[in-house]
Amino acid sequence: MIDAKASSTRAIVLFAHGARDPEWAGPVRRLAARLTERDPSVRAVPAFLEFMTPGLDAAVDALAEDGTGEILVVPVFLAQGGHLKRDVPVLVEAARARHPGIDIRLVAPVGEDDGVLDAMAEFALASLSDR
Repeated sequence: MIDAKASSTRAIVLFAHGARDPEWAGPVRRLAARLTERDPSVRAVPAFLEFMTPGLDAAVDALAEDGTGEILVVPVFLAQGGHLKRDVPVLVEAARARHPGIDIRLVAPVGEDDGVLDAMAEFALASLSDR
């Protein structure tokens, strides 16, 4: 369920795969909280492809109902696999069709960003040094 706090005209949907273990979603939820802390004018919500809720449709529909005018879908995936190449564009197009007055954009997965890769490299090197 999406938090019903004050609505914003801009939102980020952190779209992750999902898993059967509820603890799996912890990092995605913490990322949403960090985004909101950094910029309270942007609403950040998690959404999942499978096994968890809300799904992308439900997240976008709830944001639309709250008056959001711009939604950025950020895949919290390491790289583009079959889901991101085939399934997610269809979901985003369906959301655009349901909400033609809302600017809904899909960006590349976070794992394809050099800054994210640098942070992961730093984590690995720091972990090696922590022995």
